[in-house]
Amino acid sequence: MKKIIESADAPEAIGPYSQAVAYNGIVYCSGQIALHPETLEMVGRDVQSQTRQVMANLGQVLEAARA
Repeated sequence: MKKIIESADAPEAIGPYSQAVAYNGIVYCSGQIALHPETLEMVGRDVQSQTRQVMANLGQVLEAARA
């Protein structure tokens, strides 16, 4: 069964797609960019800080998938 995954702790999907979809035991995550989930503004000017934010966003989506 397909389950749509949503996390309020990650930026909302911008467009007609989901943050993630779980199907048959696999979680398919959409791409993320370095948006802060509360302000929806890009974080940092360097690849390191932006990568940290992207991974934090993905982590929140994956946590939502565990619930």
